[in-house]
Amino acid sequence: MGDGQVLRCAWWGVSIVCATLLWSAPVLAAAPCPAPVLESNDAVERYIEQSEEEWAKSVATNDASVVRRILADDFVWVLDGRVLDKRTAVLEAADGPGPFLSNTPDYVHVRFFGNTAVAQGSETWTKTGGRRGKFVWTDTWVNREGCWQIVNAQDTVIALTGR
Repeated sequence: MGDGQVLRCAWWGVSIVCATLLWSAPVLAAAPCPAPVLESNDAVERYIEQSEEEWAKSVATNDASVVRRILADDFVWVLDGRVLDKRTAVLEAADGPGPFLSNTPDYVHVRFFGNTAVAQGSETWTKTGGRRGKFVWTDTWVNREGCWQIVNAQDTVIALTGR
């Protein structure tokens, strides 16, 4: 076999491998962003504040759609010592409010760092039996190709006594 034939065979082999990979690879279409397209930082800030309030209230209503919309697929949540991912957060939200009767946001502060926003706030909750407490939290939002979602959350639970 001459050099030209070896090159043609090598090229043909590479072509077959590439074609096979292209045809057999699953088509990975990017999922559409569940968040609205926002044109300004003011609009993004309002969206984040509203989304944080909706997430807080969903604790007592088992509205998993809020969690599905605002959490990125690679989301990581540290909730009072537990580490959860988006899948677990959605499943727990869908399971129902459990002992939560209410969960009301106290405040949300949003700061921007380019395509990243850090939201910090707290919520006051009431559980069955009159038990009260707070979540004090920090959420990191990232803008990926126009889609603002939470990639990381850190919550601390504080019991309220004597009230």
